[in-house]
Amino acid sequence: MSLFTPFRAIPRGVTIGMGLAVWALVLGLWAAVTYGGRVPQMFLPAPGKVLATAGKLAADGTLWMHTWASARVVLTGFALSSVVAVPLGLYMGTYRLVQAGLEPLVNFIRYLPVTSFVPLFILWIGIGFQSHISVIIFGVFFQQLVMVADAARAVPRDLVNAAYTLGTTRGETVRQIVFPYTLPAVLDVLRVTMGWAWTYLVVAELVAARAGLGYISLKAARGFQVDIIFLAIAMIGLLGLLTDQGFRLARRLIAPWAETLR
Repeated sequence: MSLFTPFRAIPRGVTIGMGLAVWALVLGLWAAVTYGGRVPQMFLPAPGKVLATAGKLAADGTLWMHTWASARVVLTGFALSSVVAVPLGLYMGTYRLVQAGLEPLVNFIRYLPVTSFVPLFILWIGIGFQSHISVIIFGVFFQQLVMVADAARAVPRDLVNAAYTLGTTRGETVRQIVFPYTLPAVLDVLRVTMGWAWTYLVVAELVAARAGLGYISLKAARGFQVDIIFLAIAMIGLLGLLTDQGFRLARRLIAPWAETLR
């Protein structure tokens, strides 16, 4: 069947239908085990209870305040990390001298657990917004650096050699060949690492937070308010999905030529 042919495109209607079907299956199972009494609601709240909690917190503005607090932490930390990691990663992947100097240290640091540095960030930076964004930066910076460097190393050498043949300088080759060629891959790296940034949110808001989705989730855990925990998780997932779609759209607008290669 053509629908099961590897890499073959499928109609958009089938794509949307499959996505909706899987969501309906997950929500149906959730409703079945909660409304059917198979799982106590103190452990797994019913979908209706989570929606009611969302409506209540949205009506008094609490939900939007915490959502904005979390989005501010993630977006600020991610932006600061990307501004440095992208150009440095491109140079690291292009120049062997830069790679030789940075790669051993970067490959060591990127395997260190982010949670173990939270006490150090508090000692060095203090508590508050700065320490929160530091967790996001530490969580994504070194991953971005390695992935962007790998994208730069994937530039075909024939393109570089052709540029030299036409008389371009080394600096011009990097700016006019390497950077444009890696642009679609860099956007993909940013899209993937933005997802990681959202996963570090709860860790970032673990200590001395006064607002945020991670904060209300940890606070709700102390009072067994599982519906609020589920709501916070759902909001983080929704925000992550929105940023993911934003990067997909940016890729189509900024690097439309790359879409034809898929």
